[in-house]
Amino acid sequence: MSSATIFPAIMCGGSGTRLWPLSRALFPKQFLPLVNDTSMLQDTLLRLPNHCSDPVFICNEEHRFLVAEQVRQLSVSQGTILLEPEGRNTAPAIALAALNALKQDKEAMLLVLAADHVIKDTETFHQVVAQASIAAEQGKLVTFGIVPTHAETGYGYIKKGEQQKDNTFKVAQFVEKPNEETAIGYLASGDFLWNSGMFLFKASRYLEELAKYRGDILAQCQAAMTDVEHDLDFLRPNKTDFLACASESIDYAVMEKTDDAVVIPLDAGWSDVGSYSALWEVCQQNEDKNVVKGDVIAQQTTNSYIHSQNKLIATVGVDNLVIIDTPDAVLVANKDKVQDVKNIVEQLKKSQRSEAVLHREVYRPWGKYDSVDNGERFQVKRITVKPGAKLSVQMHHHRAEHWIVVSGTAKVTIDEKTVLLTENQSAYIPVGAVHALENPGKLPLEMVEVQSGSYLGEDDIVRFEDRYGRVDGK
Repeated sequence: MSSATIFPAIMCGGSGTRLWPLSRALFPKQFLPLVNDTSMLQDTLLRLPNHCSDPVFICNEEHRFLVAEQVRQLSVSQGTILLEPEGRNTAPAIALAALNALKQDKEAMLLVLAADHVIKDTETFHQVVAQASIAAEQGKLVTFGIVPTHAETGYGYIKKGEQQKDNTFKVAQFVEKPNEETAIGYLASGDFLWNSGMFLFKASRYLEELAKYRGDILAQCQAAMTDVEHDLDFLRPNKTDFLACASESIDYAVMEKTDDAVVIPLDAGWSDVGSYSALWEVCQQNEDKNVVKGDVIAQQTTNSYIHSQNKLIATVGVDNLVIIDTPDAVLVANKDKVQDVKNIVEQLKKSQRSEAVLHREVYRPWGKYDSVDNGERFQVKRITVKPGAKLSVQMHHHRAEHWIVVSGTAKVTIDEKTVLLTENQSAYIPVGAVHALENPGKLPLEMVEVQSGSYLGEDDIVRFEDRYGRVDGK
């Protein structure tokens, strides 16, 4: 085991479009409890080796409060949440994390992980990380290659080269996703591993190699990190400098070019859960080979993944299906065709339908709201405000609002007047009134909001003050 400090760098990007309608752009799969009661991001944190330092999370603006809240729920050290102004692929993102780690420890090692992977055998994972850290201490750039279990066409592969004294293997070649015949050949040869996208190396070594092969990327990342804005729990690199950075993966930018790339085989029940068929494989199946979640009655049903969030699903005499029910969408697909779910998302985007981006239940830093019903000139929401949280001081040009307290205590400000409301009490906010809502209590505040007016969009908000630093939306 190396004595250098290991800084986990957890990549929280990705939209998980093949897991729609469970996964959506503003609440993608890494934040969902798909395999157990904790989210995939939380699982990634919980499996970190004990000797690791506080992690750095690389995510975008839209997901920053989700990351902060899910880390808070685990009651672990929050670490650093580093916000990319815009996605530029993995090479720049990892450079930001490396530069940040070196500010804290000149000998820092970076353990690069995705927030949306499943690794069932944590003990084996820890052993392989310990092995990798020895190679990384010697200046190697280590990637973790997954021991393949079948001829998979959905992953890239790494061809093993000569075995090293530390039981790593030189990387002979990175190869793109193969066709089925080629994948069968890879599996039969025993020379190929799945490319997991996980790495361990000294932060300084990665930056040295990046400087050698893509100095332009390093220069822009260095410029962005010399002008960092601290915002609540978040670090914001300089937007102008970062947006000038080329978009490139770490494989193309460094790992395919460096002489110091090595791969360690990892056989620990890994999956990137990239589709419903993969999710079916990693979840516990019943005697009929079904994975059943929620309110489901399945008769004469086999080899299926059935997930209900909203209503009873009943099946009779079906096989090899994926059936997903959410409050605003239903998916029915053959399990062999689930890679094409992403085409549905593309169609939704082209039609500018909200189901591509939002769930009916929307999370905010102060809590969440559920759009229960809506019509031409009204909308009904169920609102939950966390203890101590406050919505922004705001006003609307086109809508009035009625707030009815279901449980908890609401501190309501309308223009110059502030009142406390409790269960069964209500308030009316006229069009144009400056207002704010706060939960001063120790319990969640549950409310019903009825909006009425000529325009009910979320962008009809003039914000005067916000403790979360937002400039649009609630």
